[in-house]
Amino acid sequence: MPHKITLTGSATGPLREYDRYVAFDMREKGSPSAPKGLKKSTFISYTVFVAKKAFNKTGLTKKSIMHEKILIQGEPTLDIPIDECPGEIGVICFQITVLPNKNDKEKNDSEAKKEPKQEAYASSEAPQKTESTKQEEEQAPVSQSVANEEKKEVKPIQPEVQQAPTEEKKAEEKKTTLSNQPKGTQDLLNFDDIIVPEEFLKTRPNPEKTQKVIDFVKRTGRLDEPLTIEKESKVLKDGYRRYVVAKTIKMDKVPVVYEYQK
Repeated sequence: MPHKITLTGSATGPLREYDRYVAFDMREKGSPSAPKGLKKSTFISYTVFVAKKAFNKTGLTKKSIMHEKILIQGEPTLDIPIDECPGEIGVICFQITVLPNKNDKEKNDSEAKKEPKQEAYASSEAPQKTESTKQEEEQAPVSQSVANEEKKEVKPIQPEVQQAPTEEKKAEEKKTTLSNQPKGTQDLLNFDDIIVPEEFLKTRPNPEKTQKVIDFVKRTGRLDEPLTIEKESKVLKDGYRRYVVAKTIKMDKVPVVYEYQK
């Protein structure tokens, strides 16, 4: 019997495109309570590989896959190089499904209920709008003269015009810096600002894969993938192995991709 695996959740890292398939990272934690006498299971990171044809049918994009909840059905594999499989376990996807968002469904239901009330309210306001329109027409000559006087007093604000080239220059410098970082990098973050959850600190990344990442950094001068960080809290969400590597070789800044709080 072949091994089967099912994953649910959102992508924790950027979408990576190859010749005939795409790949992205996911992460799942085990049951909150283990059988008596056994240790609790920890977080496991997965790298999912999906054929481009099957991925395109879902309507997902590089941005939406970070926020949409998806269902993955496939088989686990351990025979994929570290450069293509940052996760601890690779998953060959046979079927990918976008799951409905409960918040969107509730919002649509509430809007559907409000529409009849809004139509009734609009019909009752129609006579009032006619009266207010007449009042506005009578006051128009007075308001126009006041507006003309205000236009004369308005002076051009030159400092904003002078600041525009400086801001554009800074944006260009930041774009050039990020272009030298791994694909998908959104920002460079101070290493000391990153907060590591206790669940990560209890785990020990695979030594062989960790050494391969260290060799990659020594060879290229940068990490192979950005770390996934929660935007507001700066909490590490994915990429603990790369975090350990950055700490080992004492990197001041690390490439990151942000995951926004839901």
